[in-house]
Amino acid sequence: MVESEVNLTKTYDAIVIGSGAAGGMAAHVLTSHGLQVLLLEAGKKLPIEKELRSMEWPYDNPYRGQLPPDSHSLSFNEYTIRNPPYGPGFEKAKHVKSYIGSSDYLKNIVVNERENPFTGTNYAWVRARCLGGKTNIWGRLALRLSDYDFKAKDRDGFGENWPISYSDIAPYYDKVDLYLGITGVKENLPYLPDSIFQRPTKLNCAEVTLKDSLAKMGRVLTQYRAGVTTDGLKHNKYRSRCYGRGACERKGGCDIHAAFDSPTGLIYPAMDTGNLALRTNAVVREITVDPQTGKASGVRFIDNQTMKDYVVHAKVVIVAASTLESARLLLLSKSRQHPNGLANSSGHVGHNFCEHIMGPGVAGRAKNLVGKPSTLDDGRPGGFYLTRFRNLAEKHPKFIRGYGFEGGSGSTMFPRGTDAHGFGAAFKEEVRKNQGAFVGMGAFGEVLARYENYVDLDPFVKDKWGIPALRFHYKFGDNEHRMAEDMKETAQEMFEAAGFEIVNVSGRVLTEGWSIHEMGTARMGSDPKTSVLNQFQQSHDVKNLFVVDGSAFVNASCQNPTWTIMSLCWRSCDYLADELKKGNL
Repeated sequence: MVESEVNLTKTYDAIVIGSGAAGGMAAHVLTSHGLQVLLLEAGKKLPIEKELRSMEWPYDNPYRGQLPPDSHSLSFNEYTIRNPPYGPGFEKAKHVKSYIGSSDYLKNIVVNERENPFTGTNYAWVRARCLGGKTNIWGRLALRLSDYDFKAKDRDGFGENWPISYSDIAPYYDKVDLYLGITGVKENLPYLPDSIFQRPTKLNCAEVTLKDSLAKMGRVLTQYRAGVTTDGLKHNKYRSRCYGRGACERKGGCDIHAAFDSPTGLIYPAMDTGNLALRTNAVVREITVDPQTGKASGVRFIDNQTMKDYVVHAKVVIVAASTLESARLLLLSKSRQHPNGLANSSGHVGHNFCEHIMGPGVAGRAKNLVGKPSTLDDGRPGGFYLTRFRNLAEKHPKFIRGYGFEGGSGSTMFPRGTDAHGFGAAFKEEVRKNQGAFVGMGAFGEVLARYENYVDLDPFVKDKWGIPALRFHYKFGDNEHRMAEDMKETAQEMFEAAGFEIVNVSGRVLTEGWSIHEMGTARMGSDPKTSVLNQFQQSHDVKNLFVVDGSAFVNASCQNPTWTIMSLCWRSCDYLADELKKGNL
């Protein structure tokens, strides 16, 4: 897809800031309504197939898949003992990457921490400045939320309810399923609604053993619900169906685009309508405001390469830069009418930040599979998902909300269990004999949305483009740590009940941010005094401003957010297009 020169002198119907899951979806929906849309992306358009190379064997890579010598990826210990910004202290490395950037396949996708500093409390912030953003490397787990999430306050009294119910968003979940493709198996669970699934992948032997054991405990293990098209999509020439090949377990995306990514799934089809203009290398520094009306008038951005300043105008501005960057942009956009930042009369922009806590998990070995012929499990888009089982029918005495587990088993390109020590023929035989027998899983739990967990602007530190950096005031609380203890205990209990030999049990809580699931900071609600957006992700203060990424989430749930972000965005953009046609914006 070749970019054409963008006309910055015209007034667009809408400007969309960010090209990830939310920005891509906004572009798709608004162009389908016939609106003239400008999509701005801070990074460049990468030749993504050349980056990912999922069919490449490690021995064909000059670095065996690891980073080049001039780059450094932050480790868990470095996040723990160092304080942000994380660039200083690694002067020998030309490029400093987040923990997710530890691969040669991702080195150009994630940002250079030195150019993009942040300050405050420790946080493993993963950012991808390129066309498609983090959808180029996302984990693919595509789950729906339910009224257990939307109306969580009614169940335990904490926080706020969303101003919507599952019935409001369910039709849009269906639209996303059908347009983008999703694989899985129906389970008929009220707390994890089913999608419109394409052909599922199969569980392997150890996973079936665990599933059957869990069923006796009243717990549900299901196939990994991946945002992947297994049957193909006749309406999209840019996507291919999954045919089970490639190193899907790498920290990287899908170079045949069976897994959803924003460019092939949403942006390229939107460009084919003739209604979308795309400008990459556009680092937005401010949303401009009409001094007479106080409404959004457009954006000011810096060219990533030339450092030149530009201004472009639109009738509506849609912020989809990913939760933390979106909060930063709203706070940066100060004016006489909006002295505390745009859309911030409530004082809640940047607050109520939430995500998922990770770390606790278990690794085991199915002894009946030792020495059995290896299977081909590398090409699966995921293994299994063990659904939430806490605080559903019964109330846990130590914490509220819940958690789920992601896991898998089988033979992959890099054999599991290779933390065994040794060398020579006998060691190699031991690895071969055991590799298909290992099974493991790790937990994702809900972090409560609390006002005191927030981000603001650092008064001194700036990024490469002279824009004030984000500052974190954020830590996991007592509820999260009590939940993490339960994750560890239940993980071990479930593996023991399945008859697995326990190899390792981890109770270590990973650094805040490790899940990459940013939510909150501009939550939706019915009361403009305690929320930033209404149920259509429209600013209470500025009616022609919409924030359509994870910023709008009222709570984190324990389910992965991407499918909900896109469903909410589709619903909001339908509403936006209708309001614009009526002249209400």
